[in-house]
Amino acid sequence: MLKLIKNARVFAPADLGVNHLLIAADRIVWLGPDLDELGLIRPAETVDLDGRRLMPGLVDGHAHLTGGGGECGFGSRVLPVPHPHFLDAGITTVVGVLGTDDTTRDTRSLVSQALYLRDHGVNAWCHTGGYHVPPVTFTGSVREDIVFLDPVIGVGEVAISDHRSSQPTFDEILRIASDAHVAGLITGKAGILHLHLGDGDRGLELVRRALAETELPPRTFNPTHINRKKALFEEALDVARAGCTVDITAFPLADTLAEDEWPADEALLRYLDSGAPPDQITMSSDGGGCLPVFNAQGEMQHYDIGDPATLTATLTRLLQRGEALERVLPAFTHNPARLLRFHDRGRIEVGSAADLVVLNENHGIEQVMSQGIWRTTR
Repeated sequence: MLKLIKNARVFAPADLGVNHLLIAADRIVWLGPDLDELGLIRPAETVDLDGRRLMPGLVDGHAHLTGGGGECGFGSRVLPVPHPHFLDAGITTVVGVLGTDDTTRDTRSLVSQALYLRDHGVNAWCHTGGYHVPPVTFTGSVREDIVFLDPVIGVGEVAISDHRSSQPTFDEILRIASDAHVAGLITGKAGILHLHLGDGDRGLELVRRALAETELPPRTFNPTHINRKKALFEEALDVARAGCTVDITAFPLADTLAEDEWPADEALLRYLDSGAPPDQITMSSDGGGCLPVFNAQGEMQHYDIGDPATLTATLTRLLQRGEALERVLPAFTHNPARLLRFHDRGRIEVGSAADLVVLNENHGIEQVMSQGIWRTTR
């Protein structure tokens, strides 16, 4: 069924001004300012946005599709994230990860959940492995998981600089990164090593060594949670300048921020103002993940649960601060799609996936289209 979207102010993510879009099945097949170019085509459905902003669906590169937690006994296990939680937040594409618990949860369950989400309107992929080394896999091999399993595009989140990690050696990290990179070359998939960064003082030491001592491309290494410590954030700026894409986590905005962390909106602006490459910064939600606070003995004191909606809330805060949508939007759309090699997502152009979000006058989500179907209308 053909769908026509009229009078949309299109952010592609660049500001294209007011345009009209024709949707066929799950693709954008025409985009332009002059409806007369459509000739005799008569869409079955027309939506007039009357100048409201239209942007690509958000691409969330880090969410716990099967749930996170388990760090304070079995009662702290988090349930899988329901598909409306992504769509209501404007997230049309998501990549799932395992976290601390890659023992009772595994790649098989993660692949299954990704396929479930696809059937319910969310374009879902995942990584193989989890916090620990050797990575938990489906086939017994990181490389073969990426090559032979359609939803699997990389490996992670492998934990470093964290008391919950396997304390991986430099050589172990290199072997995993190499397998991911080669699998990406074979398949055209992302082929990245997605790295969880903890609070440890070693920070990005292993990544910096890999960049200095090996032939692996910098894009292979993708650190996340870089805003959890200010020193880590500064270190991440350096590896971004060296060619890595680094990821800010949209942690829930606490009443009182920890002294040593940057809130997600502030972190993005600091990154963009730093002169680091603007296309090598992304924002993810950690939706469904357990967000624990530990004491010096590694005992959990309390925890929160990541929510996909924090991604949208961060974008809204940036716009409320007066930031231009075209400046901040790439970190939520084009940049993660580029890193993950989702060549038809994260942008609005002819041939791209019809995954679209309409913003209201208060910078919130008004309508969401995924796979060419309107999923959410408020």
